[in-house]
Amino acid sequence: MTTPLSLKIALAQLNPIVGDLKGNAERAVAAHARAKELGADVVVFSELFLNGYPPEDLVLKPAFQQATHARLEWLAATCADGPAILIGTIWTEGHKVYNAVALLDGGRVQAATSKVDLPNYGVFDEKRVFATGPLPGPLNVRGVRIGLPICEDIWGTEVVETLAETGAEILISPNGSPFDWPKPDNRMNVAVTRVTESRLPLIYLNQVGGQDELVFDGASFVLNTDRSLAVQLPAWREAVALTEWTKSNHGWVCARGEIAKLSEGPASAYHACVLGLKDYVDKNGFPGVVLGLSGGIDSALVAAIAVDALGPDRLHAIMLPSKYTSDDSLEDAAACANALGIRYDKVSIEPAVAGLTWGLKDLFTGTNADITEENLQSRVRGTILMAVSNKFGGMVVTTGNKSEMSVGYATLYGDMNGGFNPIKDLYKTEVYELARWRNAHLPEGALGPSGVVIPDRILTKAPTAELRANQTDQDSLPPYEELDDILNCLVEKELPVAEVIARGHAAETVKKIERLLYLAEYKRRQAAPGVKISSRNFGRDRRYPITNRFREDVAQLAEKPASATKSAARSKAT
Repeated sequence: MTTPLSLKIALAQLNPIVGDLKGNAERAVAAHARAKELGADVVVFSELFLNGYPPEDLVLKPAFQQATHARLEWLAATCADGPAILIGTIWTEGHKVYNAVALLDGGRVQAATSKVDLPNYGVFDEKRVFATGPLPGPLNVRGVRIGLPICEDIWGTEVVETLAETGAEILISPNGSPFDWPKPDNRMNVAVTRVTESRLPLIYLNQVGGQDELVFDGASFVLNTDRSLAVQLPAWREAVALTEWTKSNHGWVCARGEIAKLSEGPASAYHACVLGLKDYVDKNGFPGVVLGLSGGIDSALVAAIAVDALGPDRLHAIMLPSKYTSDDSLEDAAACANALGIRYDKVSIEPAVAGLTWGLKDLFTGTNADITEENLQSRVRGTILMAVSNKFGGMVVTTGNKSEMSVGYATLYGDMNGGFNPIKDLYKTEVYELARWRNAHLPEGALGPSGVVIPDRILTKAPTAELRANQTDQDSLPPYEELDDILNCLVEKELPVAEVIARGHAAETVKKIERLLYLAEYKRRQAAPGVKISSRNFGRDRRYPITNRFREDVAQLAEKPASATKSAARSKAT
């Protein structure tokens, strides 16, 4: 076959749903029709698009494998007329299952190529379910030799080097690359390095959408061999875009197309929270969400995110005051609800708290009021929110931030109740940053109002749980700027305690925070899933044992007396 001198490749940056083989195939058919209208020769889909990414242990289910094969054949037959299709799919050979890209053309499945480098770190666990593919050669697609390094395959050198040596003319990398704050720059740096080494142009195609804790930002792009950016698709939304290629004596060149401006910093994190919540609610079929609106910063930010994601009609906010709730909190919660245009109700927790206190009075005779009575208030609130959820169907969203979850300042079966938490991976200082950003910006595609939606007093008053008189978070925690820096060192960077102290933090404070971080692991295991924002979130990225006696100061000193060990055990039990 004579190599053509021009080629039109459509990029389908879409939002698949894990396990929805029929729906994903129908999305592919619609994108194929659009690519045909645009005059494309080839349309490309993201990694495992047909199955949804990541499919996790669904891959191991024989019925899922068989249904995938049948749906792939259906897709090939349905899209026989028009551009060829390159689509991510699981691929079975004997007893082995591969993460693959299949070539569909002329009504048939023509060929497939498999992923070589299976990531097995952080949020990825692909070696558990997939077999490693052989080093690939290019596929002949409409007369052009296309190299298909799949996602992780471009993060090392071997796969791209092999493709270049075996005659690839254009590299297309289908991706399921989750968002985190440093990821966009890292992707571009990796892509530039592979283009420089291979002297081949590269299409980087990423999916968009939320899947449980992961959120995918899209932001697909094309680099020419001179490392220039030819095309940049937008982040956070679907797109089917045509790229136009011509061949010269120096190889293939992509004509300059759309160069979308990408969001950065708090804007990116806010978009991630909105998309993550929206897709979790919609893909799981909830009619809307319920939250406790306390008049504090965390619930106010979550309310804004929920309105932007779902619209004001799908959010029901409930203020749950106690005798410790201040007038300021009541006024601020009402003002926030009014600014967002959401349904807002008040339900006093005092009758329920009084009933529980009376019911326990004999059992608690001779004891002093302590955190037990504080937690009763939180658990009453959690029970009321769950009752509203059961009655009307909306999912409870929980509102704890990463700082609180790190040190255990959250109540099991109380304020931790809920099905999803969009700010779970945001430290307290980042919560304030996103709230200020939202007050100054209306995100593209947001369903909420413009202007100030989080009243200024919520941003300036001292944070408090209001579980006792005159309580503030800083009664027992360092200022959040200090706390968050310590946590970032211990969680994201895994720095030794000595290095954290060397940054200027008091040794007693750092050791206290380290201890709380370890002790709160059992709470985090029972927390709702939430959007991954950072490079190291709790759960998928950071998996620590609940039963764990390691402490750095213990490891550095001689064995402690038995009395000290018993004291530590009693502290953990508490």
